[in-house]
Amino acid sequence: MNHTDFAPAGTRVPPGLDGIVVADTHIGDVRGEEGYFHYRGHDAAALATHADVEDVWHLFHEGHLPDAIEAAEFTARTTKLRAADLDDAITLAATGGDLLGGLRTVLAHHGAHLQPWVDRPTEDLRDEALELIAPMTSVVAGLWRRSQGLDPVPSTGADLAADYLQMLLGEKPDPAAVGAVRKYLCLTIDHGFNASTFVARCTASSGASLTGVLTAGLSSLSGPLHGGAPSLVLDMLDEIAASGDAERWVHEHLAAGRRVMGFGHRIYRTDDPRAALLRSTATAHGGDRIEAALEVERLVLETLAARHPERELRTNVEFYAAVALEQAGVPRELFTPTFAVSRAIGWMAHALEQIEGNRIVRPSSSYVGSIQD
Repeated sequence: MNHTDFAPAGTRVPPGLDGIVVADTHIGDVRGEEGYFHYRGHDAAALATHADVEDVWHLFHEGHLPDAIEAAEFTARTTKLRAADLDDAITLAATGGDLLGGLRTVLAHHGAHLQPWVDRPTEDLRDEALELIAPMTSVVAGLWRRSQGLDPVPSTGADLAADYLQMLLGEKPDPAAVGAVRKYLCLTIDHGFNASTFVARCTASSGASLTGVLTAGLSSLSGPLHGGAPSLVLDMLDEIAASGDAERWVHEHLAAGRRVMGFGHRIYRTDDPRAALLRSTATAHGGDRIEAALEVERLVLETLAARHPERELRTNVEFYAAVALEQAGVPRELFTPTFAVSRAIGWMAHALEQIEGNRIVRPSSSYVGSIQD
């Protein structure tokens, strides 16, 4: 008996679900051939240039950009929720050294009372989504400071980006640093059906609580292939600087077939608009790190073009996110937790959208092992 006799009927799809449309969404879209992505029809890079994080959060949560009154009300509401008393949980979680794991632990504790969503009012779930993720900046900053032997800094009530840096650094941040973090957070709220967003929607489809959705999304960021690349970019730039010869390092590294962090993207076949905005932000700040990064980018792109003229390999968001976040004073150990702060806004929007017309995610597989007669 051949094992193919047991293969299920259905359409076979490429590994990694490349090019497969699995749901309709009103939340956003990525157009890789155009180098463009949007949030509910609004150019995401343009929003990141001029909007506050809270305004973009309102767009995801309420479905439209706020007017002045709505913006003030939403900011006041989320600022109050940001100040949730989680100091005891933060102190316990900070002892493990894994900051992303600590974030997941604290938020699981914070949302332990939330119930599965099935047969519950939608408005209750929308309130829970805000309650659950609003304290994330406080938790990330508190975990970092506790891990360094420092006391947490309470929320100041400032806008989210400025408040995050002040809770993290313990002093009023430079406006340029606030602007860089604000742009980064706005740029990374959503980006199509990436791994963590798909995980969040799959989890929501099971009827799980929003706490389950959030912790599942956070778990998907624990691997270095999704969310962890910016810190590895800095490690690479440090290694190149230590070598003393950037051109030689790049040529030898690529000749050996080793991965160069911050280049290439699953979707984009042209410039990543997120990388372009963060490049200009980091360049405006100046300094030795950005000068070195610009030179490495030039060398890598020239070498890749010569070696693979048939492929469009460009700089991705992680490369300049690393530089911009470092310039702003964010420790590299916090790059992934900081990414989670923004992406959680997208996860909650996707979870609520999944719930609206839910059908549990249940694809098929094809057994290719042996059959024992």
